[in-house]
Amino acid sequence: MFSRASKTPLAEWWWSIDKSLLAALFLLLAFGMILSFPASPPVAERLGYDSWHFVIRHAMFLVPTIVVMVGVSILTPRQARFAALAVLIVSAILLWATLKFATEINGARRWVSFAGQTLQPSEFVKPAFAVISAWLFSESMLRRNVPGRILATLIMLALVVPLLLQPDIGQTALVFSTWAVLLFLSGISWWIIIALALSGGGLLFGAYLVFPHFARRVDAFIDPEGGGNTYQIDRAVESLHEGGWFGRGPGESIAKTRIPDAHADYVFSAAAGEFGIIFCLVLVGLFCFIVVRALLGAQRQASLFPRLAGATLATQIAMQAGINLAVNLNLVPPKGMTLPFVSYGGTSMIAVAFAMGLMLALTRTKPEERMATGLPMYRSAVAPAE
Repeated sequence: MFSRASKTPLAEWWWSIDKSLLAALFLLLAFGMILSFPASPPVAERLGYDSWHFVIRHAMFLVPTIVVMVGVSILTPRQARFAALAVLIVSAILLWATLKFATEINGARRWVSFAGQTLQPSEFVKPAFAVISAWLFSESMLRRNVPGRILATLIMLALVVPLLLQPDIGQTALVFSTWAVLLFLSGISWWIIIALALSGGGLLFGAYLVFPHFARRVDAFIDPEGGGNTYQIDRAVESLHEGGWFGRGPGESIAKTRIPDAHADYVFSAAAGEFGIIFCLVLVGLFCFIVVRALLGAQRQASLFPRLAGATLATQIAMQAGINLAVNLNLVPPKGMTLPFVSYGGTSMIAVAFAMGLMLALTRTKPEERMATGLPMYRSAVAPAE
């Protein structure tokens, strides 16, 4: 595509990008587009839209999604850091603005509107916070006089407060977990890790006591016969059983037509009814490949900042996908968490594209900084920061 002798930004991007990781992300986007055809029409018809309403919108979102992912992946680590900082500042302001200006939907204030389009700031907060916190942690590890961990903790608290006030327990857990992952990667003791795990459990119990909607979901999960609303998860599990190993075929699943969010949070269950468990395992395997490939790419980086940031972004996408899959399999209480690049949702797709673009940018090969693989990602093996 480009000559190795060429020094243009596009040529350097092509020869330094992880092409296997990039191809896997495009394949994931293709899966999302394919699954929108059988999953979306029943939902659109139930809501009074044209049958192909969500399919067309999903296809329209693909264009900015690809542009954002590829465009961000061209950035250098330094440029990626500044882009993440800009996004973090803007999205944090909008996050706080939702508490006053957002319209309440199902008891929560999570979306702001611009020119008829809705935006969920918390989706963009997650990857931007991961990168900026990784930079602060790396600076703290390399320079003892830099209070990077303290600053990252303060930023985390400034984001968690409005998320809890919205309220959005799932996104709160992801932001807190991102911070905890960075603490782990930075080489803290196991006693602190155990304390964090216990505090996380304590926070979930506190959320159960404070937020009635969260308590209702937990109660319905623990005691489905107790009168809680389990209609959607019941239909999702029904679709999983209906599909069997090989599925009923495109458009043939009956259970998926009764899942209210078959095109969004429960697209995995809809896919099981149509294409079967084997297809779903392939989809899960693709996510595993993306995460592992990104972790290996981060480990190969010579500078500490891209190593921490790339690994944190990979872990973050794994946690989001894991929560969605666990909900679909009825392993955890229901939570509105999209399956990255597969579920319908413009904000989610573009925010994930931004995250994956950052991950691609931070795991690009840098010949002048090539190092032996297997170098630990903690302070005993740090190199000069980017």
